[in-house]
Amino acid sequence: MLVAQTLSKMIEYFGADVRRINHALKVHSFASLIAKNENLNAEIQEITEVAAILHDIGIPVSELKYGSCIGKYQEIEGPPIAREMLQQLGASPELIERVCFLVGNHHTYTKIDGIDFQILVEADFLVNIFEDEMSTSAIESARDKYFKTKTSSWLLKTMYN
Repeated sequence: MLVAQTLSKMIEYFGADVRRINHALKVHSFASLIAKNENLNAEIQEITEVAAILHDIGIPVSELKYGSCIGKYQEIEGPPIAREMLQQLGASPELIERVCFLVGNHHTYTKIDGIDFQILVEADFLVNIFEDEMSTSAIESARDKYFKTKTSSWLLKTMYN
């Protein structure tokens, strides 16, 4: 239920910014698939999916405040928005803290500290490779540095080889 409610909140928040909505939906879909295939427990599955939905929620505020949506600004502006949304939805304090950590660090790959974080990074890369039209060498570099789960490695190979 929380996942569906978070999806609705995200769509409402982005409004007419269909590009951002579609990006979040795609990242969520890949994160959900990877997490299920990696046999995560229900709690970590839910954290992973909610974080994937909200990972870029700080972009509109970043663009307004800084005139840019680079990762650093998203990491600053995203957690307070995610926290407010999840509190409104009645999420547990533990889930809120973890999701806010993931949203607040999803571009800082040196901070990957769990399977939920790993999957979020992999799912975001799978979408960004297509959306950003990454070169073959950039894909190979991302694969070597950031793809760790069997499922995401298989997806990358299937889709981009």
